[in-house]
Amino acid sequence: MELKTSYASDNYPIIVKHHAINSLERYIKNEEQRFFIIDKQVYNLFVDKLEALAQKFDAKCIVIPSGETSKSFEHYHRTIEYLLSHQLTRQTCIVAIGGGATGDFAGFIAATLLRGVSFVQVPTTILAHDSSVGGKVGINSEHGKNLIGAFYRPKAVIYDLGFLETLPYSEILSGYAEVYKHALLNGEKSTKNIESNFTSNKVLQALKNLDYYLFEGIKTKLNIVVEDEKEKGKRKFLNLGHTFGHAIEYEHKIPHGHAVMIGILYQFIVANHLFETNYNIQHYINYMKKLKYPLSIIKQLHFEDTYHFMLLDKKNDYNGIQMVLLKNLGKPVVTHVDKDTLLSAFEELQSYFK
Repeated sequence: MELKTSYASDNYPIIVKHHAINSLERYIKNEEQRFFIIDKQVYNLFVDKLEALAQKFDAKCIVIPSGETSKSFEHYHRTIEYLLSHQLTRQTCIVAIGGGATGDFAGFIAATLLRGVSFVQVPTTILAHDSSVGGKVGINSEHGKNLIGAFYRPKAVIYDLGFLETLPYSEILSGYAEVYKHALLNGEKSTKNIESNFTSNKVLQALKNLDYYLFEGIKTKLNIVVEDEKEKGKRKFLNLGHTFGHAIEYEHKIPHGHAVMIGILYQFIVANHLFETNYNIQHYINYMKKLKYPLSIIKQLHFEDTYHFMLLDKKNDYNGIQMVLLKNLGKPVVTHVDKDTLLSAFEELQSYFK
């Protein structure tokens, strides 16, 4: 399966299949120097395969910490100085091999190294089906997640489905949140379809029909980012669940997708308060419990602390917090939400877990 962006120029392919890694050669063979930036956990799992690949392309491997800890000034500084010590030219290519955090970090390295060198995304998680497409790259600040970054397109996204077979269930859960988010954005039919396919944690862990839903998720995102690359309008819809989700992810250091799923739940409650929608909150709680999302952290949240981090969200403006809310399934809007409404929805959310 292959998709391609349709910008006016500088388009890139998204290759989704088993053994997709065999496509890497065509995108990096003409570069003078090649560096693989690899998630530590991925490196440990596939060390022989990755070292053989690096040897084939005369590439140097840079192994970085797994997850969001890599997206810091400390690791950025260390990595960029190491790269610059190799007397680079702009005919250098960075290959990001790992999950969403690795792609964000390596992409930001590529965007800022010599004012921009080429890079290729090789996502290895379900979550990265979302983050590897669309050209957002960056690192974190002490003030919040992804507040330092750029829009920088990869040369290609090579999504080898073989990497997914080793994922622990926590990573599957985290990635599924973004797949589910895309279904919600597509509407009621898509939502019912995905819920009826992934009916329990055992079914999800078996990755039943995952290829189809990953491809549908990528198509959904691609249709939006091609129309609105720099997030001036429709691309904001992709932040469904992220305003609240990013806040608790950054504050409590839980996996991204776990936080986003809680954020999705919260936005249903906010939508009920603002739009007089009639979402059955218990239905979504029950569904998340069937998949074994760790929702107990909701009891530990404190509104003022979470609200502080929500105020740092990139969608906000001088009028206050903006959230992506579903007026109906498939009908997202970006709207301001006042503090009283946020507090009332927060208290209702916690009431389900007393």
